[in-house]
Amino acid sequence: MKGGHCRRPSWAVAALFIPVTLLMLTSRGASSSQKMTQTAMAHATATAAGPGPSLTDDLPGLQAVADLLASEQAHVWFLSLVGSVAVGLSGIFPLLVIPIEAGAALKTEAGCQKLKQLLSFAIGGLLGDVFLHLLPEAWALSVSSAGKQNHYMTQGLWVIVGLLAFLLLEKMFPDQDSHEDPASNSDLNFNSPTQSNSVFGEKAVASLRNGHHAESRKSSKQQSLPERSEKIKTSGYLNLLANCIDNFTHGLAVAGSFLISKKVGFLTTFAILLHEIPHEVGDFAILLRAGFDRWSAARMQLSTALVGILGACFALCTQSPKGTENATAWILPFTSGGFLYIALVNVVPDLLEESSLRHSLLQILLIFCGVAVMALLSAIVD
Repeated sequence: MKGGHCRRPSWAVAALFIPVTLLMLTSRGASSSQKMTQTAMAHATATAAGPGPSLTDDLPGLQAVADLLASEQAHVWFLSLVGSVAVGLSGIFPLLVIPIEAGAALKTEAGCQKLKQLLSFAIGGLLGDVFLHLLPEAWALSVSSAGKQNHYMTQGLWVIVGLLAFLLLEKMFPDQDSHEDPASNSDLNFNSPTQSNSVFGEKAVASLRNGHHAESRKSSKQQSLPERSEKIKTSGYLNLLANCIDNFTHGLAVAGSFLISKKVGFLTTFAILLHEIPHEVGDFAILLRAGFDRWSAARMQLSTALVGILGACFALCTQSPKGTENATAWILPFTSGGFLYIALVNVVPDLLEESSLRHSLLQILLIFCGVAVMALLSAIVD
């Protein structure tokens, strides 16, 4: 296990910063790459010219492919996809913040308090993201599309729809703990010392005759306890669903901004990265609370990044920033409702169980810190 401590996740750092580097290098060499492609095609055409059929006659699709690769549209596609991947890879940033031994340490009392502190920051980050980033952006999109008052009501309705949708999903897929507790309590009552002496005597004789059966039953119960504790709570999957929808909007925003201009695209990608890094730390804490281990949570975060690529492809296929704005105008408030449900319904009740005044004050302070970080990032980006 000590060897695991020495091997820091350097691949996570590389995976996080390589797409950003590629994005900058691609922008810097945009014009030169297009010129080189055009020069190469001109040279190939000139070489093929002369007696006999030309190269483009032998390969009629070559010229079309070359024109496509040299076009501005292909460059926008490449930049949009790389930007979406860079935003999606921010999901592994918590691996650099949360130590490797976090999974085992969370089972201790000190580790439980650290998890609650991360959850407190996650609540502040989610609330700040909803009220300082997602909803203002949705309102701005509604005002730009049409300045009517009923669009504000529409945004509010979509928030309510998001809340109720996540409530319905959790009702449809409840956690198994509440169903298993009565059975465990019945077992405890069955084995309680309040039973009659005759029944106790009969069980004692049976246990002496079949001692191995009692031991095997005891060991099976002990093995079932870790299995129960390792079950993933529904709140973890709800958080992943909300992240998928959120990443889809990020892909829409990145690709839509690159359709406007490269400068707007880079600024938008950088702004989303600033917002996502603290947000992903909070999401990581929520996944740990739901029962995921450290590496499983990172893999699930990366899987949600694929939805961001789908969002970018959707925006690029529409070829219209206006079309992406219309889709984002209702996706953002729906996602806000989901984040509000996760923060206030799934996470806050865990903090309300805290009895220590010192820990409660620290948790409230971390909630304010999460809101302050999102407010600062929103001010910097704007």
